[in-house]
Amino acid sequence: MVAMKPVVKQGASVEARPVERGEKAFIQVLIGPEDGAPHFITRKFTILPGGRIPKHKHPTIEHEQYVLSGRMKVYLGDEVKEVAAGQAVYIPPDTPHAYVNEGEEPVEFLCIIPKTSAYATEWLEE
Repeated sequence: MVAMKPVVKQGASVEARPVERGEKAFIQVLIGPEDGAPHFITRKFTILPGGRIPKHKHPTIEHEQYVLSGRMKVYLGDEVKEVAAGQAVYIPPDTPHAYVNEGEEPVEFLCIIPKTSAYATEWLEE
C-alpha cells in the first residue's frame, strides 16, 4: 500500500476550467486523485451572474455541497430551491439537478463526490 501524505494548497492556485455545457460556470478540483486522495474529490464551482449548469444526473454518484457565497436556484428533480451562503445541499444518485445564478453576484460552492472508477453524466437538456 502506498503511503498517503497530507496536502495543503492554495485554492487560488488551482486552475478554474469551464464546466462542460455550462454557461459562465467554472470548476476547480481542489483535492482529488492527483493529490493522493483515495476516497473523495473536493471541487469548487463558481457560477457568474447570468450563468447556469443545465439539467443532468449521475446514475451512481451522490453530491454533497456547501454554498460559500452568493445565492442561486438549484433544480432538484421536480423541485426548485433557492440556496444561499451557509446552506448545504445533498443530491442523491440519479437525481436530475441544475443550477442557475439569476443574481448580481457570483455564486461559489463546494461539491464533494466519492472517487469512483467512472463518473457518468447524463445530460437532460442541451
